[in-house]
Amino acid sequence: MLRNKKILLGVSGSIAAYKSALLIRLLVKEGAEVKVVMTPSAQDFITPLTLATLSKNPVHAEFYSANDGTWNNHVDLGLWADLFLIAPATGSTLSKMAAGQSDNLLLACYLSARCSVWFAPAMDLDMWTHPATQSNVKRLQEYGNKMLEPGNGALASGLEGQGRMAEPEEILEQVKNHFGQTLKLQGKKAMVTAGPTYENLDPVRFIGNYSSGKMGFAIAEALAEQGAEVTLVSGPTHLNTSHSSIKRINIVSAEDMLNTCTELASSQDIVVMSAAVADYRPENIAQQKIKKKDVLFLLRLTKTTDVLKELGANKPKNQILVGFALETENELKNAKEKLKSKNLDFIVLNSMNDKGAGFSSDQNKITIIDKKNKANAFPLKNKGEVAKDIVAKIVELTNA
Repeated sequence: MLRNKKILLGVSGSIAAYKSALLIRLLVKEGAEVKVVMTPSAQDFITPLTLATLSKNPVHAEFYSANDGTWNNHVDLGLWADLFLIAPATGSTLSKMAAGQSDNLLLACYLSARCSVWFAPAMDLDMWTHPATQSNVKRLQEYGNKMLEPGNGALASGLEGQGRMAEPEEILEQVKNHFGQTLKLQGKKAMVTAGPTYENLDPVRFIGNYSSGKMGFAIAEALAEQGAEVTLVSGPTHLNTSHSSIKRINIVSAEDMLNTCTELASSQDIVVMSAAVADYRPENIAQQKIKKKDVLFLLRLTKTTDVLKELGANKPKNQILVGFALETENELKNAKEKLKSKNLDFIVLNSMNDKGAGFSSDQNKITIIDKKNKANAFPLKNKGEVAKDIVAKIVELTNA
């Protein structure tokens, strides 16, 4: 099942490090090639010799091997792997990963990896439930990493509760499923838009909106996970992608979005327009900073071109075109009108009235409405899971 698959196993300093030995044995037995990178503290729990013997490869724990003068290149290790699996992942390691630190070889490999990255937390109950740890986990998931849920049971402290590293057998099954799944969008080209647009007022000010881009980035990752070749057209955002098959194009204004999307759309099998594009822009952009003078300042705005409508009017026959509707009133009625007027295959409705969903939130609550006006409402979920629901609908239409 895992023959010729390259798995980089990261081991950090936890009592659960003993499980990494069994995990290596199981992976190798399935035919995987395993290389191990350890944090310095992991060597206090299990020896590199043990892991090297089981993996049949040298174990790397330092940037530089003093014995033979070898430089352990973290970039090469990160690029080598088909999957980077960090098990166990301690609270300290998760914190440093979330912050982008690279003070040991494992962390440097993480920042260099272009493959999928999974982490299996292992720590005591109170450490696991602490808000700082939960925040770090959430951030890592936003980056596109996958968490292997820790189990419940007896912990090293003597407490009972969640925090046990997932069992090696469970991890093996997930790895096998990952590599064994059929990529349902293999060979398909997809374009996704994300984030806000900024419309300049003068050299230092702009009109914008609160879109974070999180939903669009999650959709791009979910499409890539299903084998699609993804182009992500993003407005200004701090977010990053993790999947190697995602090509990112950064834009600023609604006009930038229009020009980029119209140039690319005709060659795409799938187009998902989740960006919050400005409906209006300033009629005139001041060349110098506007000075504060009068109590009343009047700003004339002019309509921007409706990018989604343009794409719908010129939509190729077999292309799947998806739009979004963020509504505050008459949600279903307005979404259905938009679905029809813009020639969409389906529309994703967000309501600003749903608590915990919307701009900047890590969660979303959506209703998918198709061409037959069939509405499928989903409960509040993490945006990564919402993205999978949207991609599942795309897969359904692709195979119809």
